[in-house]
Amino acid sequence: MRVSETVRIIGKMKESRDTYTLEFKWDVPAVPGQFVMVWAPGVDEVPMSLSRVGKIKAITVKGIGEASNAIHGMQVGGYVRLRGPYGNGFTIKKGKKVLAVAGGVGAAALIPAIKETGCDTIIGARSGGEIILDDVARKYSKNVWISTDDGSRGFHGNAVQLAKEKMSQKDYDLVIGCGPEVMLYYLHKACKEKGVDCQLSLERFMKCGAGVCGCCMMDDRRVCRDGPVFSSEELDGLSDFGTRRRDECGRIVELR
Repeated sequence: MRVSETVRIIGKMKESRDTYTLEFKWDVPAVPGQFVMVWAPGVDEVPMSLSRVGKIKAITVKGIGEASNAIHGMQVGGYVRLRGPYGNGFTIKKGKKVLAVAGGVGAAALIPAIKETGCDTIIGARSGGEIILDDVARKYSKNVWISTDDGSRGFHGNAVQLAKEKMSQKDYDLVIGCGPEVMLYYLHKACKEKGVDCQLSLERFMKCGAGVCGCCMMDDRRVCRDGPVFSSEELDGLSDFGTRRRDECGRIVELR
């Protein structure tokens, strides 16, 4: 069920120096891993993962561009226009041992799945001040581990390095992840080396969110419609994964 609707912001929480969570009542069915198109009036419409999927939903916004900064500045009592939810979410069977691995603001997309499953969780960022939503994860997950590139908090290293360590210590059935695509490329590689299935949520430039414009193409897949969550087997066949993407004009951009 997809809906276009203006909703009232009922809550705003600061997650870090440049990241806020906005809450709103929106009684539309959604599953962990889906996203919405959010309109910043007079600026642009951008895709954002749902960090809550119940009757009270939420988006977690990092101010990094004109549109995200406009949404970032919205206040309680104000209104935001949404379209969606779009895409395929995570598919997690009951009883499976799951490890969630988040990089930066990618933690937002994983929180609903963490809430549903109580799975072990890794949240990584460049520094301790950029770690977000670990307090929420701790409400549902018995084990929450932090990694920082600069060593200012938790494990000194990146989230993939820590995930490798945890997969060596415990037999997981599934790894779910969201974060920068280069991080997800190496997480996918690590899961294959360990023989663990994974489902990863990818980000690409999206204009429509409905599989029409083609800006989010990855090989022959449309990330907005065929994803954003892809299985390990699907990622195996995608040569663009972790190597190249398209910009807002459709030009190829190398990722690494």
